[in-house]
Amino acid sequence: MNMNDNVDLATLRHSTSHLMAQAVKKLFPEAKLAIGPSIDTGFYYDFDIERNFIPEDLSRIEDKMRELVKMDSDFVKNEVKSEEAIEFFEKLNEPYKVELIRDLNQPTVTIYKHSDFSDLCAGPHLKSTRYIGAFKLLNVAGAYWRGDVRNKMLQRIYGTAFRTQKELDEYLELLKETERRDHRKIGRDLDLYSFHDEGPGFAFFHPKGMVVINEILKYWRYKHEERGYLEVKTPIILNNELWVQSGHWEHYRENMYFTRIDDMDYAVKPMNCPGVVLIYKSRQHSYREFPLKIAELGLVHRHELSGVLHGLFRVRAFTQDDAHIFCLPEQVKSEVIDVIRLIFDMYETFGFSDFMLELSTRPEHSIGTDEMWKGAQDALSEALSSEGVDFMINEGAGAFYGPKIDFHIRDCMGRTWQCGTIQVDFAMPDRFDLEYAGRDNLRHRPVMIHRTVLGSIERFLGILIEHYAGAFPLWLAPVQLRVLTINENVIEYARSLKEEFSGEGFRVEIDERPESIGRKIRESQLEKVPYMLIVGDKEMESSTISVRDRSGGEERGLKIGTFMNRVRSEHKEMF
Repeated sequence: MNMNDNVDLATLRHSTSHLMAQAVKKLFPEAKLAIGPSIDTGFYYDFDIERNFIPEDLSRIEDKMRELVKMDSDFVKNEVKSEEAIEFFEKLNEPYKVELIRDLNQPTVTIYKHSDFSDLCAGPHLKSTRYIGAFKLLNVAGAYWRGDVRNKMLQRIYGTAFRTQKELDEYLELLKETERRDHRKIGRDLDLYSFHDEGPGFAFFHPKGMVVINEILKYWRYKHEERGYLEVKTPIILNNELWVQSGHWEHYRENMYFTRIDDMDYAVKPMNCPGVVLIYKSRQHSYREFPLKIAELGLVHRHELSGVLHGLFRVRAFTQDDAHIFCLPEQVKSEVIDVIRLIFDMYETFGFSDFMLELSTRPEHSIGTDEMWKGAQDALSEALSSEGVDFMINEGAGAFYGPKIDFHIRDCMGRTWQCGTIQVDFAMPDRFDLEYAGRDNLRHRPVMIHRTVLGSIERFLGILIEHYAGAFPLWLAPVQLRVLTINENVIEYARSLKEEFSGEGFRVEIDERPESIGRKIRESQLEKVPYMLIVGDKEMESSTISVRDRSGGEERGLKIGTFMNRVRSEHKEMF
């Protein structure tokens, strides 16, 4: 058995971050230490240093770390008075440690020491440096001290560590595959979208990108119409008073954009729900209408810091596939079940079959009565159980206005993405005095369920790009078929094929350039075109086609009708 087999991975990574900090201090004594925690994928440490770390520096730091591992130094925990710790770190010229101790405002703090290196830390750590397994320093990034843009920008070195070299090698291979699937690169290569300095954080979708998005939305609308949803559209800009009434002003205004119109203050909507509430309030309602399912593909804007923007995964404007269900209390469970089935159905269509669900319960700061919360949480829990769905309880992580279910999908590389959510809201119906006429002809409050399936359409597109590495299934591919000519004699025949397949609703291009057929095939494969229809003199004379798929498979002499039936079936099987 390897001596590291029973070592806690988070503890190992935290200890490795201390080892890295020690190595940095030995190579760059002028560097000042900030913080160095373990994270899900490894660890990092922030440094204040005038020079910029370069890749060669990371190699030097790694070499020094290996030297230090061999010293077999014990990690020793010492509890000291805060005043003594402040004095200790002031002598070491470590101002960030001094600031942290003062902010802790505790009588004592813990300092961990190994060899000649000491660091402020709550622990835990390994027994000795010899238990540190295989590690790799990955990259350098900027990070504001304590995540505040008003503070100094520090340099953050990211690394990862595992118990064995085999585990590390597997993870590094996964990183290479992740890089190969990076939606930002594939998006450029496939000409789907772009970003520009004139609008940082705002995606510009090109014609092929819009094809994919429109196919996603076409399917979304099809599935929602099936289940009786009514689609609406609400304005992007609404006055500030609405956002105060909805509660967003109090809880979300730092992430909102504002403007003035006719000397009045307005906000660009960060969420769709207040607009839908106004539609609900525009007329009277009866219990007979319920459940009332109102859906909106609403464009929302959120003020994200420039440092967290990341392709389509973190943008400042995106389309949220919202829906708000107004129902009776006794309908909550059945409506939640219907949403669960819809979400699973749609995820599987997009190629996701591995899910993780969380039921988040009442947080410390919340509104509503105990009875409301119990009823809502029981309805969500019973809906999940009745569907035979495994789920985890996330204690105290519900929204302030009600409990929720979050849906996490797992992609082909094992990464999870939170997309769908179902939330029971006590706040909005009360804040906006929503009512319906009950069976008793008296006024009652409806229950309001917020839900998304895909979440941000832009982010979901990014997830799909990486899941499929740009090789979309036929129904989503921006170009489904491309006709490739071998010589100019067959151009008219190729054009007639394009017209025939286009007439059946396929997205078809023709490549009749005077280039070699090998080059045309390579370019089509790089563009992830599902099928290439190759035509030469032989195919024209026999009214057939040779078909090559993007993975390299090829069939010669296919009858046009045979191939047409095949792709027609493949194209329509999602609907």
